[in-house]
This record gives sequence, structure tokens and C-alpha cells, in this order.
Amino acid sequence: MTEVQSLRPALAVAIPALAAVAVLVSRSRPNLRESVTALAAVAELVVVGSLASSALAGQTPTTSFGTFATGIPLAFRADALGALFASVAGVLWLVASVYSVGYMRGLAEHGQTRFFSAFAVSIASAMGVALAGNLLTLFVAYELLTVATYPLVAHAGTAEARRSGRKYARYAFGGGIAVLGGTVLVYVLAGSVTFTPGGLAGLGTADPLVAEVAFGLLAGGFGVKAAVMPFHGWLPDAMVAPTPVSALLHAVAVVKSGVFGIARVVLFVFGPEAVRESALRWPLAGLATATMILAGFLALRQDKLKRVLAYSTTSQLSFIVLGLVVLTPTAVLGALFHLVTHAFMKITAFFCAGTIYVETRTEYVPQMSGIARRLPVTTTAFSVVAAGLVGVPLVGGFVSEWYLALGTLAGPVPLLAAAFWLAAFVKLLFFWPIVSTAVFDSPLEARWSGPESRLSEASPALLGPLLFTAVVAVLLGVVPTATPFFDLAEAVVAEVFGP
Repeated sequence: MTEVQSLRPALAVAIPALAAVAVLVSRSRPNLRESVTALAAVAELVVVGSLASSALAGQTPTTSFGTFATGIPLAFRADALGALFASVAGVLWLVASVYSVGYMRGLAEHGQTRFFSAFAVSIASAMGVALAGNLLTLFVAYELLTVATYPLVAHAGTAEARRSGRKYARYAFGGGIAVLGGTVLVYVLAGSVTFTPGGLAGLGTADPLVAEVAFGLLAGGFGVKAAVMPFHGWLPDAMVAPTPVSALLHAVAVVKSGVFGIARVVLFVFGPEAVRESALRWPLAGLATATMILAGFLALRQDKLKRVLAYSTTSQLSFIVLGLVVLTPTAVLGALFHLVTHAFMKITAFFCAGTIYVETRTEYVPQMSGIARRLPVTTTAFSVVAAGLVGVPLVGGFVSEWYLALGTLAGPVPLLAAAFWLAAFVKLLFFWPIVSTAVFDSPLEARWSGPESRLSEASPALLGPLLFTAVVAVLLGVVPTATPFFDLAEAVVAEVFGP
């Protein structure tokens, strides 16, 4: 790719940051606050769309702002991998902004100005992660993301919310310290932390033991937000946050920044050859495999819908990690595309959970008996993306999981492909009872008596976003190349492995 100087990568980070300030200024005028959020999200989508177009055209827009004290520049660049993550975050910020208005107003939530401001800062940090040009810039954005999302996790202000927020912060900052340690070691070994397709040349001749420590610190540090076991404990507890925050954590920013960081380390810091020779490669694959399966069994024990979805995310993220560690071009393509398909499927599932709560105050699966008769469209959208998360054809999850399985079968340990099928089967075991309860069980008469028993869907602000993301999830399964996401994933594979 040809590097070109441009302010657009920095602008993609600046737009949501400036929106956060504007939201705070307009705190006494809710309509203005929400309009600012929506306009900023539209502007962000235009910018990241142009960055994706440049990446697909073989250009890498780059912005550099001098150097840190170490002499390493604060740099943002939109290569294919960065543009892929930024595009997903850009699309879903706009959708989540619309949904958040309906959700927060529907529940008359407190602290809405703080919520929208922190949400915007979180997107700015996620853009910093996506478009970071080197490990140090990535580390700074990664830590700012933790700071920005903490008040969202603890938004309710209850003792449970504050406790969950502190737990999240401990895990996330601990992972950040590991990332910083790995970054320092890489700089000492290679003399550079700039992302390079195929890995930094200096690491090939570095002390193998120190290089292994650096790889372990980076993979472990990013693995915290990727919720790889045993670092997954913060994620289910963080579900105490409002549903738009849960959607942000799972689909747009936090957990995706973890798997994105692992992708950067494997493909652009150490490179495929070094990772293939690493003694930590198969232990990391073992942790990912165990997480894929065990998280599904943990989901079977949950009766609160958002916690089921949280354990599902824990499992699905390790699909991506395992694909990256298998390191065949097909498996990596599947892993990168799964980052996209999971984002659209999982945000739809959380939107549905939030809509059910706003309309019926239902949080637990046993309380959802017959709820499809009250919310048929919402229940249908949930059923579709649940099928996609299991791996049923015609939804995006099938395509990405197909490439993951094919790539693993072509790898050095073909037996690992069975982990994808076993994990999918376990997901069927916990998603089917939810759908069955909602669609086929008799309504809870006492619960649905009175005015709310009538057939009525949610407000357009809630229903529109979940229908949009559900349609995109299906589109990604029927015509994967209809959006730029698949092409960007292919461009990353070509950049790292060669055409």
C-alpha cells in the first residue's frame, strides 16, 4: 500500500471527541444534545467511509503529530485492518446513537448528558485503537477506552454497578499494564513499534526468550478485553450497565479492541512466521478453544438474558483469536470477517434485549413466555441473529465460521476445527430455549393483562436500529461482498500473506 499524508485519520478520532464536548455544553437542551450526537455520527461515517475507500484503492492515509518523549510518533493510519474496524465502529455508532435516544427516553434514565458524552469519548478512543499507527499510540487509545467506558459500566450508580465498574477497571488496567510492558520490550528488541505487514524485521533476530515474553505480555494484555479465559470475569458482571452500553462493550468498542489488538500483534508486530515458531502459539490456541466451549456451558446456567448474551460473546471472541493463531490465510480471513458479522449480530441481540426491557420490564428468560405475541418483529429479529450466532446459513455468522473451519482444517492441527462445531452446538442449546419460550410458550396472563397486553411494537427509535442491523447481518450471510467489509478483510490477508 502507498502511504499518503492526510488529516482524515486524525479527524476520525477528533469528531467523536468534539461531539462529547458539544454534548456537555448542550446538557440543558436534550433535543440539541441528541442532534449533536446524530450529526457527529453521520460525519464520522462519511470520514471512515472515505478511509475505507482509500484502503481498498491501495492507499494508506496517515497523520503524524510529532513524537512522544520516547521519540515514537503519535501516529494514525488507515490501512485495511484499521479501516475495517473503524468502518464497523462508524456504522454502529450511528445506529446505536438512534437506539440510545429511544432507550434512555423510554426509561427516563438519569444522567443522560453524561451517558451520551462518555459514549462519544468511547467511540473516539475506539477510533484511536483502530487507526493507531504504532503500538504506543494503540496503548494510549486502549487505556483511554477503559477510562471512557468506566462511567458507562457504573452508570446506574447502584452498589452493584459501582462494584462491577471497579472490577472492569481492575481487569482492563491490568491488561493495559501488560500491553505497555510488551510495547517496551518490542521497542528494545526491534528499535521500532510501527505496524508493518508481516511483522517487524528486527524481531526476527531478537533474543527468542525476551521476544516470547513480549508476545505473551501483548497477547495477554489484549486478551483481557477480548475476554479470553481466565480473564473473562469482568464481562458478565458489566451487564449491569444500560443495554446501549452492553451493545457498545460487545459489538462496537471494548471487546473488539481486544481481538483487534491481538490481530495487530500477530499480523503486524511479530508476523505469521514468528508466531508460528512461538512456544506460546499453541497454549494461546488452547485457551481460545477452551473459552469457545466452556463459555457456552456457562451460558447454559444463566437465566438473565443479557448474561446469556455476555457468555455468548466470550465464546464468539475466541473464534476470532483461534483463527488468528491458526494463521492460515483462510482462517485469518474468517477471523477478520467474524469481527464484522459478530458485531452486527450481537448488537442486534442486545438491541432486542433492551427493547424487551423498555416495553415490558422483562430481563429474565423464564419471564419471556409468549412475548413474541406482544413484540413479534423484535422477537423475529432476535431469532434471526441467534441463528446466525449458532452458524445457520443465510446469516453472516455462517460465512465467517465457514472460513474459520476451512482454514483450521487446512492448518497444522485440523482437529481444532471440531471446536467450532462443538461451540456452535452448545450455542444452539442455550439460544433455542430462549426463542422457544418467547414464541411457543403460553403468555404469562398475569404479566400481560391490562393495557400492555395489546399487540404493539416498540417506538421507531428502538425498532429501526435493530431491524437495520438484523438486515445487515442477513446481507452479510447472503451476499458477503455487498459491503466493503469482506473486501477489506481480503485486503488485510493479501497485505500480510501476499496476493
